[in-house]
Amino acid sequence: MPRRLSAEAIVVSPASQTFSHMKSLTANRLRKVLDYDRATGVFRWRMSLSNRVKIGEVAGCTGKDGYRQIRVDGHDYLASRLAWLYVHGCWPTNQIDHKNTIPGDDRFENLRDVTPAGNSQNRRRANQGNKTGLLGVTAHYGKYQARIRIDGKKRHLGVFNTPEEAHAAYVAAKREFHATCTI
Repeated sequence: MPRRLSAEAIVVSPASQTFSHMKSLTANRLRKVLDYDRATGVFRWRMSLSNRVKIGEVAGCTGKDGYRQIRVDGHDYLASRLAWLYVHGCWPTNQIDHKNTIPGDDRFENLRDVTPAGNSQNRRRANQGNKTGLLGVTAHYGKYQARIRIDGKKRHLGVFNTPEEAHAAYVAAKREFHATCTI
């Protein structure tokens, strides 16, 4: 017999929050239990759902990854997705991207519904293993190579004398080919 996971055992991640329980939380129910300030991105409790919840208190907690999570009716939700539901009255169709790349900044003007590819195009920092420290740039035989991924394929942008020149070429290409880029 397969083991059943409780709601507490489910780890919420921004890229995969598409659980069936989301359909059960409606915008009306959300607005009944929480207030959302679009300008600050903060949710506050309108009603107490447990002994630990006080009316007017900031809702939820921030995870290690920086995303704010809020438990409503026994289910955990990302605050950014709740903000979308609160304002639009429906769940986002894709991922919620934080335009400024700060995961806890849930101001509505900072949120947008984008595809996973669009969300990854909004990266601003190189991977930890990148020795140049610059997005789109790698060391290449004493020089620096710039590459970008467009429609799932890596495109070579050139080899440059300095990492800054290679990065400038990458940023220019990113602005041209990545529609959701905010750099």
